[in-house]
Amino acid sequence: MLPKRFLPAALLCLAATAASADEVGCVTTTWKLVGANHRICVEAFHDTKVPGVTCHVSQARTGGLSGSFGLAQDPSQFSLACRQTGPITLPAKLPESETVFSEDTSLLFKETRIVRMWDKANGTLVYLAISRKLIDGAPANSISTVPVMPWGSQ
Repeated sequence: MLPKRFLPAALLCLAATAASADEVGCVTTTWKLVGANHRICVEAFHDTKVPGVTCHVSQARTGGLSGSFGLAQDPSQFSLACRQTGPITLPAKLPESETVFSEDTSLLFKETRIVRMWDKANGTLVYLAISRKLIDGAPANSISTVPVMPWGSQ
């Protein structure tokens, strides 16, 4: 347990490590008689340390009674697309690798994590989505790249 004086700093660190996402929409994939339907949902988030980049991630969401009560384990099925949506401003000290988004996909021990890497040699931001739980010995993953280019008349 953290002493109370450290709580604000701990919360600030957690908030700064990963972006929050806005739900764009969901599509039903399987109708369920009882409980929520199985769905694919799309969320958008902005890379908080690299203005000008927006990522969209689609994820499978389990329905039924367990899904309705938040007890279901969502499958490790997702897709990732990141694009330049404005002028990109790289911070002075961009880490080679950093988690930019994280979302739990089960009640215990499973999450989708998106890590940004900087490919300095090619001037490209690389975004890698992974499932923290291993499936058949290999983690599910998806990749998207954003070349850092001038925007508009910049």
